[in-house]
This record gives sequence, C-alpha cells and structure tokens, in this order.
Amino acid sequence: MTDTHQARLMDGTALARRITETSAASAADLLRRTGTAPCLATVLVGEDPASVTYVRMKRARCERAGIVSRHVALPASVSTAGLVEAIGALSEDPAVHGILLQHPVGGHIDERAAFEAIAPEKDVDGVTMHSFAAMGFGLPGFVSCTPGGILRLLDEYGVDLTGKHAVVVGRSPILGKPVGMLLLGRDVTVTYCHSRTVGLSSIVRQADVLVAAVGRPRFIAGADIRPGAVVVDAGYNPGNVGDVDFETARHRASLITPVPGGVGPMTIAVLLAQTVEAAARQLRTVAP
Repeated sequence: MTDTHQARLMDGTALARRITETSAASAADLLRRTGTAPCLATVLVGEDPASVTYVRMKRARCERAGIVSRHVALPASVSTAGLVEAIGALSEDPAVHGILLQHPVGGHIDERAAFEAIAPEKDVDGVTMHSFAAMGFGLPGFVSCTPGGILRLLDEYGVDLTGKHAVVVGRSPILGKPVGMLLLGRDVTVTYCHSRTVGLSSIVRQADVLVAAVGRPRFIAGADIRPGAVVVDAGYNPGNVGDVDFETARHRASLITPVPGGVGPMTIAVLLAQTVEAAARQLRTVAP
C-alpha cells in the first residue's frame, strides 16, 4: 500500500443503528403479542464516573428500543455475598429477562462469583462460564457482546473469513478469548497474543485479520500491519485513542474500524438484540 492509500472505514455506528431499529421492532411486536416488554436489569456497584456514564447510556438506549430498564445501584462497600444475593434475586424474577453487571466491581469482590450468579438464560452480556463454553463449543447461547459485534461488523463488510489467519492481541475473558473462539468457529486460524508476547510485531505482520484488544493506546504500530489486512480496533483509551496507531495503519489496511464509532456502538447494539431474544425465549415465543 502507498502513503496515499486509505483503508475503508467500518462504520459501527450505522450498523448498530440498524440492529437497534430491528430490535425495537421485535420488542414492540413481543409487547403486542404477549403484553410484556423485554426487561434488562443493570447492576452498578459504587459510583465510578465512567461506569455511571456507561450504565446511563445503556439504559437510555434500552428505553429508546422499547426495552424496560430496571436499575439496581449498590454501594461500593457491598460484599461479594451481597452482590451475589442481589443478582440471584434478579435471576429468579420472571419480570427480568436480561441482566447486565457493570464491571469492574471493586477489588474486594469476587467478580467471577458475581457473574456466575447470573442465570444462563439471562446472561445477555455473555459473561458467564456457561456462555463462554457455548461460544467455544459452537452451541446455542449468548455471545459476549463486543466479540459478537465484531463478527457482525466483519460480516456487514463482506470479509471472507474462511481459511484466513487472525491475530488477536488481548486475552480478557469477555473480549480477547471469546472473539478468538468465535473466529475459530468460522474456520479462521487464530493466534492469540498479549502485552507480554515476544516478537509481537512479527506475528502481527502475518495477520489477514487483526483484532486489537489489549487496552493500551497505540500499542500496535501501523508499520506492522500487513498490507491489505482487516484491522478491528476494540481498544478505547483516554483521548479517544484505540490500541492501533490509526493514522499510520489506515495507509496499509484494506478495512479498519475508527475509534470511536467502530466497535463501541456494536457492543450496545448486540446487548439490546440479545435482551429481546432472551425475552422471546423466556416468554416461550419466537422473535420475528
């Protein structure tokens, strides 16, 4: 690629809007047929400004899509047992169809125990071990929202994944690991890397598809992008900066996600879609 070449941007905002419109129509139809609207419960521990903002944004998107939003605010001092009890009550409440635990929850809390208190059929954020196993085995279940959004974005832009080599930089249980499994299920050869990978640059240069999810600003140099590669930047760092050096990478990639406006909007769109799907399943009906 030449310096004058510029990659085509993958517009997550536009695709997310269409997914949300479809979810809103399905939610309205479900309400008409059953008399019940889908309900997503959000659980927030403490008052971390970023988390408060994220939850507020998700609740607003829910309401615009015709999804009832129930909010459970817990003090930062809540114990693991107290959090598990609150989530367990939501899991047993038939009026709640999906549960979202905003994380992080504080170092004194066993976050995994809290996630596991979410009933699998209400795990619309795809954070439980049940959902992780379903993604790994290719079984029915809810995908982690950001990885699910990434796959939808790749499909939207007609990326042929079969037989391709994907390099995933990041290993979190709700992003790096599951996106690799979802790609593997699409006949992709997957290499996992992380911040401590030796010789990372040489591995990145082999990628037909690069998924950056390490959480470090401009961690991946544009010069390391293989010419013509598809670059998905799932990082979001202070200053609206991703994990890839966008300005140099865009001159080598064929497709690239901007930050913001790429992966981020897709995460919430998938959350809403899976909440409507969860409601349809629990109400023993089928969403159109």
